[in-house]
Order: sequence, then C-alpha cells, then structure tokens
Amino acid sequence: MPEITNSIRRLRFEHGEMTQEELAQRTGITRQTIIALEAGKYTPSLALAFRIARVFNKHVEEVFHYDGEGLRPAKDNPPSNTQ
Repeated sequence: MPEITNSIRRLRFEHGEMTQEELAQRTGITRQTIIALEAGKYTPSLALAFRIARVFNKHVEEVFHYDGEGLRPAKDNPPSNTQ
C-alpha cells in the first residue's frame, strides 16, 4: 500500500529546534495535527503540505515522501478518449 512519510520532525530541529506549537501557528493548524503528521497518522491536504514546506523554505517533495510502489507513472497511463 502506498504511503506518505515526512521529514517534519527533522526539519523542525534543523530550523532552530522549532516547536510543534510554533510550526502549528505558522501554518494555521493545531499542535495535535503536527503530532499526527509526524507520527504518520495523518496525510495533509496539498495546500497544507505547501504551507509546511514554505515554513522550511523547501519544496513539497523535500518534506513529504510518497512511496508509490506498484503504480504506473501518469505518462504511461494516458487518459481515455470519451468523445
């Protein structure tokens, strides 16, 4: 099953030992959401993923990691012709 992991905890410590509360405030979410994200129990919306990445001055892919094993790349899966 594909899974999304993240580097939030490591990035918080690399950015001056930022607290979960500080990250939550800077992204407009609760500390409990940060806890769930770091524990891998919550997958963020795309908008939230971008907000978190911006706090760390990173690209989304540098913060969140998708293991799409077993899925074909989009270019190999052309859209169906429904004319």
